[in-house]
Amino acid sequence: MVNASGIDYEAVFQALPSAVALFTTDLAFAEVNEAFLSSMGRTRDQVVGRYLSDAFPDDPKDPAVTGMCKLQSSLRWVAATGERDAMTLHRYDVERLDRPGVWEERYWSPVNVPVFDPDGRVALLLHREEDITELIRNLSGRGSGERPTVLEAELYNRARELQEVNERLREAHARESEVALSLQEAMLPTPGPLRHHHAAVRYRPAIGALNVCGDWYDLVDLPGDRIAVAVGDVVGYGLAAACVMGQLRSALSAAFRVADGPAQALDVLDLYTRSVDNAESTTAVLSVIDGTNRTIAYSSAGHPPPALLHLDGTVDFLDQATDPSLGARPEPTPRPQAETAFTEGATLVLYTDGLIERRREDIDVGLARLADSLTRHQGAAPETLADALLADLIPPAGATDDIAVVVLRL
Repeated sequence: MVNASGIDYEAVFQALPSAVALFTTDLAFAEVNEAFLSSMGRTRDQVVGRYLSDAFPDDPKDPAVTGMCKLQSSLRWVAATGERDAMTLHRYDVERLDRPGVWEERYWSPVNVPVFDPDGRVALLLHREEDITELIRNLSGRGSGERPTVLEAELYNRARELQEVNERLREAHARESEVALSLQEAMLPTPGPLRHHHAAVRYRPAIGALNVCGDWYDLVDLPGDRIAVAVGDVVGYGLAAACVMGQLRSALSAAFRVADGPAQALDVLDLYTRSVDNAESTTAVLSVIDGTNRTIAYSSAGHPPPALLHLDGTVDFLDQATDPSLGARPEPTPRPQAETAFTEGATLVLYTDGLIERRREDIDVGLARLADSLTRHQGAAPETLADALLADLIPPAGATDDIAVVVLRL
């Protein structure tokens, strides 16, 4: 592929002195360079298109050497998390094609890196490895036909111990994320009956359990034929974000029960946020629907604007009372509040940024995508509309950020 500057990146890839391979996210070889084929003693047809475990299995006669299995584990972790993984000194042996059943002892220094698509999803896995077999032999003072020395065995054992510690840390991280997701789901229950209104809620974690974040929603009946609807988003991910989310959701739920309107409730939450660790820059939006007067009062703390879908299919974004995120100002300042009218049968949609935002894309593009989806599904029941929005707006490979959605028929 030649870009506008005239650089042939295919030629660059093939000329790299290090062994480099590209994998699909299910660990099939998508491409390899010449250095990789040379180091492995394979032809391109023997590698590209095959799965890693098929092209380079571990030696079945030496169960103590599980290097290829550990390499697969690293690549899967990179695919799930989108994070780079530099492995420790690593041994995996390679079967000699000229002598089937004979495995050559080899030592490597691998690095695995995610390659993202325009939507921020992991599309490919870049694997680069340096063959350090001769270095290990020189350090241990032995030739290729000699048995491993004590120094070499010690060096390899220490590297293996470091790799095992790394894998245990990953497992602990995965367990923490599982706990965070369970906690988050427990704190985001299905709403109860809301008088004559019908509502649907959805929560979708980002792809990969490691990416669970702090999105939340809340719906509460208030006195006087009023309903409060809120969504929010805590910065960060994992158990810490889920815990902060629980604290802020509960605080806002208490505040809008006694406050004089959504702006005052967010003022109270802003004060509370300043006393909660890791709650800075949280965004939230609160709407109070008055069924008697048919008005929506709303206020936003740095959050994407609610969408009001009218009966004629037009969409208005409620963006006339937007202020910085919680705790962003040095001193608390009263937040703005706006009000808009609605007709019976209209639909109000609140959501978090994961529904509309994409990397390297202006937010207005995402808002237009949301408005188009709402218009096309105008008249659908809240449950149907909620599913349609997720189907239309979440990329096929999954969301790269958490998503919370509330759909309320007015």
